[in-house]
Amino acid sequence: MTVTGPDINEIRALREQLTEETITTPMLRCAAIEQAVGAGTSVHAKLEFLQRTGTFKARGALATLHGLDEKQLAAGVTAVSAGNHAIATAFAAQVLGTTAKVVMTSSANPSRVAACKSFGADVVLAEDVHEAFEVAEQIQKEEGRFFVHPFEGPAVALGTGTVGLEICEQAGEFDTLVVPIGGGGLIGGIANAVKQLRPKCEIIGVEPVGADSMHRSRASGTPQSIDKVETIADSLGAPFAMPYSFALTEENVDRLVLVDDMQLRHTMGFLFKHMKIAVEPACVASTAALLGPLRKELQGKRVVLVMCGSNIDWDTFERQAIFQ
Repeated sequence: MTVTGPDINEIRALREQLTEETITTPMLRCAAIEQAVGAGTSVHAKLEFLQRTGTFKARGALATLHGLDEKQLAAGVTAVSAGNHAIATAFAAQVLGTTAKVVMTSSANPSRVAACKSFGADVVLAEDVHEAFEVAEQIQKEEGRFFVHPFEGPAVALGTGTVGLEICEQAGEFDTLVVPIGGGGLIGGIANAVKQLRPKCEIIGVEPVGADSMHRSRASGTPQSIDKVETIADSLGAPFAMPYSFALTEENVDRLVLVDDMQLRHTMGFLFKHMKIAVEPACVASTAALLGPLRKELQGKRVVLVMCGSNIDWDTFERQAIFQ
């Protein structure tokens, strides 16, 4: 399957439309990471965890809701998420004056459930992510709510494409871009935008070992699913890949790497110790890849890391991070 991603001018237009609803997150030079990698490596991080709602997800949710007609918007929306997408959908619904009923897994962090409710959403809990999709489908049928997909479709790619646009504007020229992968909505949209502006840039996707649906999909040539998500990076725990985001990834992402939970935990501690950044496991995936499997081959290059989310409470952070 081949798809055409959003044109860069469409992405620019959306970024202008969302000026009052999102922020242009900062780009930071990371001296501590540069020192750890060594050999004259230049490292900048796109701090998307400072976006409204704490993650990049607000961009895709807003892009989706802005595309709805008045009748559908009035009927409200629903979504499935371990937390971040649910929070973003609730936020977008509040901004556009509609209602959200979101389905979250029973293992979702209580602070994320509270964040959803703070934006006025009704929260329904499901046993696991597979059941959550079934419950959301039922809500969609019974209440007529529009399903805001967490990672699939042109609207999501349009929204996440604004991250790629900002990276190119802020970082200038760079050799390599490293992006976390959940379902593929973030990397698909970013890569589609960046390859239009920096076609020679190498784009590398990072998955956790316990949620490697994109690795499996790339190996088979078609979207694949996994039986169970087994990683602390629950924000990257998509149970399957889907055609549109998979196709965008195939077209624009050069290669993929894996990191395990131990690498994520050490990197959480590293970023807190050296940069005073306390973020969720998904957010450190790109840094973990650079400090781990990509360290030697990216030495001496100009590298941009996407840091995607910060929705974690201190008790959970302290329990998961390994400090050295």
